[in-house]
Amino acid sequence: MNTPRQALVHRLPASAPDDVTALVQAVDRGEIDPRAIVAVLGKTEGNGCVNDFSRGLATQALKHAIARLARRDLDDVARDVAFVMSGGTEGGLSPHWLVFEVRDAPAAPATPAAPPVQASRAGATAAGPATEGVATLAIGVAITPAFLPEEIGRMPQALRTAEAVQAAMRAAGIADARDVHYVQVKCPLLTRARIEQAYGRGRDVATEDTYLSMGYSRGASALGVALALGEVSADALSDARVCRDAGLYSGRASTSAGIELMENQIMVLGNSTAWRSDYIVGHGVMRDALDVDAVDTALASVGLRMGGELRGPGRERVAAVLAKAEPSQTGAIRGRRHTMLDDSDIHASRHARALVGGVLAGVFGETQLFVSGGAEHQGPDGGGPVAVIARRGP
Repeated sequence: MNTPRQALVHRLPASAPDDVTALVQAVDRGEIDPRAIVAVLGKTEGNGCVNDFSRGLATQALKHAIARLARRDLDDVARDVAFVMSGGTEGGLSPHWLVFEVRDAPAAPATPAAPPVQASRAGATAAGPATEGVATLAIGVAITPAFLPEEIGRMPQALRTAEAVQAAMRAAGIADARDVHYVQVKCPLLTRARIEQAYGRGRDVATEDTYLSMGYSRGASALGVALALGEVSADALSDARVCRDAGLYSGRASTSAGIELMENQIMVLGNSTAWRSDYIVGHGVMRDALDVDAVDTALASVGLRMGGELRGPGRERVAAVLAKAEPSQTGAIRGRRHTMLDDSDIHASRHARALVGGVLAGVFGETQLFVSGGAEHQGPDGGGPVAVIARRGP
């Protein structure tokens, strides 16, 4: 009989892209087992563009810290732990790390017994400790092989991403795609040197614009998630539709491109009765940047209610908030003109992060929010997925 697993989530502050102090202190206090870390998501204070080296700096600092703390080889950590760094903390967003662990579940519940509540497909489990028969947070991680530059932003990236998402689901013991609530993907981008490598082999690339390559990579990866979760069909996908057909999207994908890798690193979050976690995850899909009803849907799916700013015990139960942000291509929000797409000084995705970050901060009373810009094929135009991980409460 397989030992039930337990997922743990830790939200830690960061004073700089290479600041691992909070992680080291949590390990020293016995709160985190560095050998059990399977993924780290980070918000860094770079510009989120091609030359955002804060992401690579953060990844290197975290890899070295985890290797040292876990007394593991650096290459083993790089192979086994997914590092997803999202640059850009515009507005009031705070740099931070989200550290995910997977451990063997304790033999007995750590809290007094209470009547279990069966989780719905939306992820709602409002009462009781993590007990048998209750769906709780499950985590699966997978990493694709490295892509060639000519594959980035095209169907090879989408198809391999879909295979990796399904592998991560199997690793997490999630059999039904409806039990998946959030899929985080870190994907590569094109640089001039990578483009020249492709040309040197007689190949072309999706785009010669290195900034646009981030969108193509995010878009192809998101379509791979949508394919894996049954949100789109394989015959609906082609190279020509990547970043061109906004009607194709995933309501559960969050993809972030960076210069620091050539593969896709993938983490699947869902709920499963095979796990004995003290957390659950749920999600909603924002139709636009102001859609707090979708945030309320995400909260309800984890047994919380908003009713204005989340306060008191409810706020304390929230372990992480993850969302996508993208300016609507129509140039309007609910019929009112916005100027995000016309600003030549600050890229539109940076405006969008600040806007959505402010909306969510007002709901959660918290600025350590994982708000990622660039939502190609991640939710409808101008909107995007929002996921909430919460501790199970009485």
